[in-house]
Amino acid sequence: MTGAGSLEGLIVADFSRVLAGPYATMLLGDLGAEVIKVERPGHGDDTRAWGPPYTHTGMSTYFASVNRNKSSRAIDLGSAEGKRQARELALSADVLVENFKPGTLERLGLGYAELAAERPGLIYCSITGFGAGAGRDLPGYDLLVQAMGGLMSVTGPGPNEPTKAGVALVDVITGLHATVGILAALRHRDATGEGQRVEVNLLSSLLSALVNQASGYVAGGVVPSIMGNAHPSIAPYEVYATADRPMVIAVGNDAQFSALAAALEDPGLARDPDFATNPARVTHRTQLNARMEELLASAGADDWQRRLTEVGVPCGPINDVAQAMALATELGLAPIVEVDGTPTVAHPIRLSASPATYRHGPPARP
Repeated sequence: MTGAGSLEGLIVADFSRVLAGPYATMLLGDLGAEVIKVERPGHGDDTRAWGPPYTHTGMSTYFASVNRNKSSRAIDLGSAEGKRQARELALSADVLVENFKPGTLERLGLGYAELAAERPGLIYCSITGFGAGAGRDLPGYDLLVQAMGGLMSVTGPGPNEPTKAGVALVDVITGLHATVGILAALRHRDATGEGQRVEVNLLSSLLSALVNQASGYVAGGVVPSIMGNAHPSIAPYEVYATADRPMVIAVGNDAQFSALAAALEDPGLARDPDFATNPARVTHRTQLNARMEELLASAGADDWQRRLTEVGVPCGPINDVAQAMALATELGLAPIVEVDGTPTVAHPIRLSASPATYRHGPPARP
């Protein structure tokens, strides 16, 4: 798809690498911004070398996943000429995004204060692992923040088995927060003409994304722990075995539980004082799960999904990525678009007047 986007005319100087920053700038590019990616001469973004798998052109699919709708320039920031080129680019941009170690661009003459003195409308977004203060020297790797930020303490099959998420989730969340911050700063500039610095870090983004788990500690004094696939505050809300393969059942209220009990042909479950309300079900989770798996063993997952969906009980199979893409296609969500001959995952936001555009694929190595 081509055409104008919401951010058409906006220039983004992308000095970021790997995932969080490139994801943010790709989203801006999808929405119409012109994104100019700065890469190291002869090497490029680190993720160009991360593979397999590769696209049909030999490009790393990791790099391709977050770098469409960008052009690329090789600039040696260690040379005087490279610094001059980088400064020229930065001063021509509306937005600059960077994820260098705090202080690096300042030493190169590319810090916010110096650039803003010449271009006061500049939006300057810095992405770090642990902030620019006491944590400035800590390496900002997604896995490290998943561990140190508490996510692994609530993720895994059981106690003493902390497990990372299957994708670099903290990087993705931080990229989203960076995008929100940039858009808010642009709205402020529209109203006042004033640019500003936007700062996001992986640790703070993760703590925000822990939502109910973090709130349980901050407001309730409860330190959450690993519960496998169970939910700390809702039941039944996890993975259950059936006659052939596991499925998820996600009951969010008492009415849904009554419908579930009826579909399982044990309506008395919903009247049992141990299971009649959500707090009671959470307290007696072990007994409830044992009874449910007895009942679910009478049929396969597909049969149960059909029956439960018919009565309004949220449930579904555990799909792999190929099955998930097929489901989205079946539902008319068009999850895959082809850009310059290479399939890519579609932008997730649907805008009725100024939809996302796919003008060109990820740039070749500069």
